[in-house]
Amino acid sequence: MIFGNTSSKVKSLNPRTLSARDSEWVRHCKAIIFDCDGTLVDSMPVHFVAWHETMERYGISFPEERFYSLGGVPSHRIIETLANEQGITLDAISVAHEKEQAFLERVHLLVPIQVVVEVVRENRGIKPIAVASGGFRPIIEQQLRQVSMHDWFDTIVTAEDTARHKPEPDVFLEAARRLGVAAKNCVVFEDADLGVEAARRAGMLCVDVRSFHTPRRIPFGT
Repeated sequence: MIFGNTSSKVKSLNPRTLSARDSEWVRHCKAIIFDCDGTLVDSMPVHFVAWHETMERYGISFPEERFYSLGGVPSHRIIETLANEQGITLDAISVAHEKEQAFLERVHLLVPIQVVVEVVRENRGIKPIAVASGGFRPIIEQQLRQVSMHDWFDTIVTAEDTARHKPEPDVFLEAARRLGVAAKNCVVFEDADLGVEAARRAGMLCVDVRSFHTPRRIPFGT
């Protein structure tokens, strides 16, 4: 499901490559902004394994469907929400660090999402490009290093850089501000409902990566 009326804003891509129409559309925009998890990097299944391990330790239920529905929300906010809903008292910041450590222990499992990486490769150095993520900077930067893209972007905006997070548009608006490009002239690549809605609220066109990419499945205990 995509929040709001986004039918005029969300573009679909061919499962293997951009269509001629969308290639022209991307070529004529003035800047491109990419989410990281699940958009540039096939990291969401790795995150879910880390979440499952950490939440199980605290007796918190976090089904896979709920996990994907909260894509783009900072980890400590997710933990606060789950703990409040399930009547569990904990230090959300501390538990978020545990979850991120569990993720970093599996960073070798990350692979790039090639269709999106090709868009980056074709446009870097030609027009401004940015990463705008709800993740924490050390985690996002480590992912980009793992897939050899850490120095490809003009700016990286993460959870620490804005007070509000997806579905609020702040992370994308901040990226556009840093790139010096009006929001209406930016294209966003996203993989989550909250991120698509954030792009819509920012007044940006949005490519929904889920139209051509399905995350891998990684067994628990990996």
